[in-house]
Amino acid sequence: MTAFDPAPPTVRAAGDPSAAEGMVFHIMRFATHDGPGIRTTVFLKGCPLACLWCHNPEHRRDLPAVVWDGRRCVGCGACVASCPTGACIAAAGKIRLDPSRCRRCGRCADACPAEALERTERAVRLETLLETLERDLPFYEESGGGVTFSGGEPLAQPAFLLAALEGLGRRGIHRAVDTSGYADPGLLAAAARRTDLFLYDLKGIDPVKHRRATGVDNGLILENLARLSAAGAELVVRMPLVPGINDGHEDLAAAGAFLARLPRRPPVDLLPYHRAAAGKYRRLGLEPPLSGTSPPAAEALEEAARLLSSFGLTVRIQGEAS
Repeated sequence: MTAFDPAPPTVRAAGDPSAAEGMVFHIMRFATHDGPGIRTTVFLKGCPLACLWCHNPEHRRDLPAVVWDGRRCVGCGACVASCPTGACIAAAGKIRLDPSRCRRCGRCADACPAEALERTERAVRLETLLETLERDLPFYEESGGGVTFSGGEPLAQPAFLLAALEGLGRRGIHRAVDTSGYADPGLLAAAARRTDLFLYDLKGIDPVKHRRATGVDNGLILENLARLSAAGAELVVRMPLVPGINDGHEDLAAAGAFLARLPRRPPVDLLPYHRAAAGKYRRLGLEPPLSGTSPPAAEALEEAARLLSSFGLTVRIQGEAS
């Protein structure tokens, strides 16, 4: 897997036309693991990283707009009939999309009665998104929840993200941004002025291992985390624990020491690696990069939590190892 854009996202002018419309690949209502309370998580397309363990491969911009699941297909031909450009082709009992003809409109997926065709992206207008998110305001208020922007990397669509955060702020809705931190410091500062909470991914301290596992250097990521901490931003650090990549004693000790030196020590959520995304990769025509890696055992998670806690950090284990 390769990143679609190795350069960190940068600030764009408020009048940028990309603020009016964003590319979304999923909206999850009633989420409970992406910040406090009941939340709606908006998954934005695109990411400058290429993490080997990524569980949302749909974020990639080089993927087709629609993928076909033959297990669900009933052979009705509705997709072929709905395609305005003839890009949807039925042949030998399978559906094939001709990328040279596809306009990425998604009409074939919308027409499929069996949901055998699945969109990997959808263009959403800002006001439409805000109206959709506002419908769950009673649930946010009752639970202390709100809206979380995730991805991919939400900062990869900077103008749209900032405009959406501003719109939610005017509506009094709690805002969280789940980010890798790989972004221009000015963009991150602009997001911080419009964000109530950052869920900040820390994938490792060793720069060589980080580049090998994600495709980018981690210098900017660590600097931005320190900047947010010094500025008093609300932070929860999320650390994926991937066997053989970043779960060694030295890796965890280095992470604990770095976080303990921050101006404000953030709580840490450990996220154990899992294989739940394997089906996604195969539907997209991709092989899971870590298909031979097993999730960490419960004992390994507990030991990692104890080690990080020894640096004075509050550590929680999210999910269960299997």
